[in-house]
Formats: sequence, C-alpha cells, structure tokens
Amino acid sequence: MSISSDQAQHVRRNAVLVHAPEAVNAAVARVAGELNHALRDANPLVLCVMRGALVFAGQLLPQLDFPLEVDVVDVTRYGNTTQGGELVFRALGSVTPVAGRAVLLVDDILDEGVTLAALRDKLLEADAQRVWTAVFAVKDTGRIKPFTADFFGVTVPNRYVFGFGMDVHGYWRNLPAVYALNEG
Repeated sequence: MSISSDQAQHVRRNAVLVHAPEAVNAAVARVAGELNHALRDANPLVLCVMRGALVFAGQLLPQLDFPLEVDVVDVTRYGNTTQGGELVFRALGSVTPVAGRAVLLVDDILDEGVTLAALRDKLLEADAQRVWTAVFAVKDTGRIKPFTADFFGVTVPNRYVFGFGMDVHGYWRNLPAVYALNEG
C-alpha cells in the first residue's frame, strides 16, 4: 500500500518513540565492538540486506577495523506493506562469490526470521564457509524463530516499528530513532 507524503507525516506525528537516537548510536557502537572482536581475523564478505539494512550498515561499517569486502542482496517479504508475505529475491545473482568465504549478513530487523533464515541457507548452499548475522533490531514476538542473530543492537516490542532503516509504507527509513506505529 502506497501512502501520500501527508499521510506519512501523520504516521510520524502519531508514532511512539521506542529507541531515541542516543540509544541507537550506542547500540551500533556496541555491535561494532563485538564484531571487531569476533571477526577480526575472518576477512569476511559483508552482505547488506537491502533496503532496510542500508542505514545500519552505513553507520556500522566505518566502525569496523578489520579487512572486509562489501556487497548487497535485495530481498523482501514486506514491500511497502506492514504485513510479511512471500519472500522475493530481487537481486542475488550479482553478489560476490561466497564459496569458501566467511560471510556477515547485515539486516535491519529479525522479526519472524524467515528472510534471514532463507538467506543464510542460500549462502550455505553456495558453499559459504561460515555465515554470521548482525541485525540492528530483534522483535520480541514471543514466538520461537528459525534462528537467533549472532549480533544485535536493540530489542523492539511486538509492534510495527520504523526508523533507522526500517520503513513504514516506504517512508521514514531516514529517522535517527526507532518508532512504533500508534495502535490507538
């Protein structure tokens, strides 16, 4: 569902703050520190899951102090909706070869885990040596997920959240904080 700019403004004005910019920045710095320790000798290929992980990766990568290569994968279950659907791979064939490589998947949110589980499986099928996952947010759904992220920044409630790379109807990825849709 596409919405107008005015509707997007209304969504933002009525949203509930979940994580302020200071908490977001601290979480990114903490994840970077953990990655610097864990992957310092891995020479990984970092795959940014488009479009949601763009902001997280853009702030995370400059804080990593080990050699790495970067590429992107474009996959979605949401499009411009607030409900997950079928997994759509928009671009996977152009990714740097992963056979024999250590791979770090960077994504915006671990919600139900479907997208990251599918990506991890595809990378392992392509003979990646090891696959780590780093997500900015983990949604507390109260349900068991297909796997747990190796690294994560913040936990968010079981609500539709947006900001810091995560969108609502295609808008507000650019916010420096995380918000939840107003359920009222």
